[in-house]
This record gives sequence, C-alpha cells and structure tokens, in this order.
Amino acid sequence: MSDFDRGLARPGAIAPDMAVDAGLRAFMLGVYNKVALGLVLSAALAYVTGNVPAIQQFLFRTDGAGHLRGYTVLGMIIAFAPLGVLLFQGFARRQQTGASASLTYWAVVSLIGASLGMIFLLYSGVGIFQTFLVTAAAFGGLSLIGYTTKRDLTAMGSFLIMGVIGLVIAMVVNMFLHSGPMALIINILGVLIFAGLIAWDTQRLKMTYYQIGGDQAAMSVATSYGALSLYLDFVNLFRFLLFFMGGARR
Repeated sequence: MSDFDRGLARPGAIAPDMAVDAGLRAFMLGVYNKVALGLVLSAALAYVTGNVPAIQQFLFRTDGAGHLRGYTVLGMIIAFAPLGVLLFQGFARRQQTGASASLTYWAVVSLIGASLGMIFLLYSGVGIFQTFLVTAAAFGGLSLIGYTTKRDLTAMGSFLIMGVIGLVIAMVVNMFLHSGPMALIINILGVLIFAGLIAWDTQRLKMTYYQIGGDQAAMSVATSYGALSLYLDFVNLFRFLLFFMGGARR
C-alpha cells in the first residue's frame, strides 16, 4: 500500500533550539527501532505468504508455472485493509493513546507484510535482497539529511504530498492502460517522491519532538505514528526500486 498517513503535527511557526540533546536522540532512536522491527516482521510475513504454498494460495492467484495472476478475494482484502486502518485512525486521532497508536502501527505493518508476498512471485530472490540493501542504505542517508539539515523542508513536503496523490491517480489509470512507458515514468517519480519524503518526515519528527515539549503520553503516540510514516516511506521506496533492480521476473 502506498502511504498516505502524514497525520502527525506539521512543523508550526516555532524556532526550537536544534541542538541535539539526549531526549531527542532517545525519541528518534525509539522511532527507528520500531521501524526496524516493523520491517523484520513484514519481511517474515512476506516470505511466508510468498513461498509457503498452503498459505500462498489463499492470497494470490497463479498459473501452472507459478506466475502471479492477481489477488484472491482474501488477498484483495488484506492488500487494501491498511488504507482502511489509516483512514479510521485519521478520524480517531484525537482519542489516540500510546497503546492504540502502537496497535495501529503493528496492524498496518502486518497487513502490508502479508500482501508483500507477491514480490516473491514477481522478482528473483537475489534481486529482492539487493534492492532491500540499497533501500536501507538510501533510507539511512536520506534520513540523516533530514535530521541534520538546517533548511526548512516544509514547503517541499507540501509539494511531495501533492506528488503522492498524483502518483496514485496515475497508477490507477495505468491499471487500465497497461502502458510500459507510463509505468517507467511512474516508478521514476515514485523513487524521487518517497526519497524526498524520507528526509521530510525525519525533519518533521524532529520538530514534533520539540512541539510535544516532554509530554510522555504524546511522545508515545508520536513514536508510533512517526515510525509508521517512515515505515511507509521505506516500503514504497523499496517497491518502486524493485521495478529497476528486482531482477528476472518469475
């Protein structure tokens, strides 16, 4: 699923001291740890749903040669369920607690992980592993840029969100057109947009820490939703890069 939850507080008209302190490091470490654990869980679920025949057949339709032909009804439900969860939590945001925010995070991570099993039916195992490594390296570098830059990325973020909306529309249109050139353009733009979002979301989380002002309950909620934003950025960057690096399709 694409990632359309950008619901944490936007950077406001404040000028916090951007000096790195122990509290900020602890907050960001909590976010990154949650992202890492989410990726491990997603990878495990994707491997199971994509490689264990008894489970694979419930989610994906394949031909006799094992080529992906689409989702089953259950697979469609699981694939689109994260969007429903994100929409629901968007309406219930003001009532969120640390526990409910964490539950939202792990629910989305689990559902996306299960639906990602399809990549094992489309790309080679070596290609998937190499793409994951490249995505991880890019994620680390881009997040570091967002964390350390003194430039305000707020305006860039607004542009990128508009880009995500346009990207989704283009993807839906190309589902009917099946245009190779359009697919190439979509994937190039997808890589650029989500690369930018990683840096923007990282800076936004840093600003959120200062806005919270030590409120532990708000900090717990922000950690989960911050991790969710970065997790979605990582997964989407990974999926768009697979188009270029995934290797021979099965």
